Order: sequence, then C-alpha cells, then structure tokens
Amino acid sequence: MKELIRYLLENMYIDFQGEISLETVRSYLREDDSPEARAILAKIIEENGVDDLLITLADCLKDNIQTGITEPVVREQLRTYADS
Repeated sequence: MKELIRYLLENMYIDFQGEISLETVRSYLREDDSPEARAILAKIIEENGVDDLLITLADCLKDNIQTGITEPVVREQLRTYADS
C-alpha cells in the first residue's frame, strides 16, 4: 500500500480549471499596489501571458500536495516566480 501511495503522490499533478487571460489577472490585481502584485504583473507581461505562470505554479505546488497547498504557500510560489 505504501508503494502505491508513494507512486500516486509522486505522479499527481495540478491543473487549473478554466481559462485566465492577462486582462483577467490585471483586473484581479488592479486594486493591489503591493510590490508582489506589481512584480507578478510585470513578469506575466514580460512572458506575454499567463501560461508560463500557471505551468510553473502548478509544477511548484506539486511539492506541497502532502503538506497542503495554502494561501501562504501559493503566495510564496508566486513571489518566487516573479523573482525568477
């Protein structure tokens, strides 16, 4: 059983439901003047869209499946993405 669970956890992946555009992200961040929000917006503009953000975020969050994907975890991963 342990091996099956290990396999399933190692091969689980995260996907995001629906589509999100650069304009949608802008609307979510419009009222947020924090350095983090500005950095994320700058990064997705530089990358010409949100696809790279979503792929990177899903890949990085996979490491947190066992311990939990919480708001602070997502915030830290977004901060890391913006700084990369």
